[in-house]
Amino acid sequence: MAAEAEVLDELHRLRARVPQLTGALAASVDGLVLAHDTPGVEPEGLAALTAAALGVAVRMTDAAGRGELRELLLRGDHGYVATYAAGDSAVLTLLAQDRVNVGRLHLEGRRAGSRIGELMDAPPRPDDTAAAKAATKNAARSAAKTASAAPNTAPSAATTAISPQTPATATVRSTMPRRTPRTTTPRATPRTTPNTATTTES
Repeated sequence: MAAEAEVLDELHRLRARVPQLTGALAASVDGLVLAHDTPGVEPEGLAALTAAALGVAVRMTDAAGRGELRELLLRGDHGYVATYAAGDSAVLTLLAQDRVNVGRLHLEGRRAGSRIGELMDAPPRPDDTAAAKAATKNAARSAAKTASAAPNTAPSAATTAISPQTPATATVRSTMPRRTPRTTTPRATPRTTPNTATTTES
């Protein structure tokens, strides 16, 4: 997204340098719009037609043995349509009035195409990488917060599984004193001894 914003700035500067330009568009070689400054012209249709024209132009240069395509210039009753290579994956299409200086148009178009190609083919900047890492960290934090709910419930389940054991041992201890009084009840036999003593005295 940062590269596309810089491409749009380059298009604005290009139109400021060449006042006879009525529109500028940067698109991929597949016909997808990257950035545009084309008032009154549909950018999606222009990008698609640019891709189609490039396909024919590339075949023509191959058939004629002219090497790789660098630029394409069309002239109509109301002006020019010029397309310039912009790196390996993009193209620059310019719309100009009929009174434009064609030499100046080519000069500025080639410079802008080279600049746009550098922007589009350049590796991601550290700022973009840092932003991507920050987004990954935020996603990891949210996943960790979601996962932290499960470990919180796990100890509670563990404690509920352990806590019944303590009451079980407590109940065993509480039953032990109830058995000891039963063993002491047979010791009440000394009551029969005084009865035997009184019988001997009589």
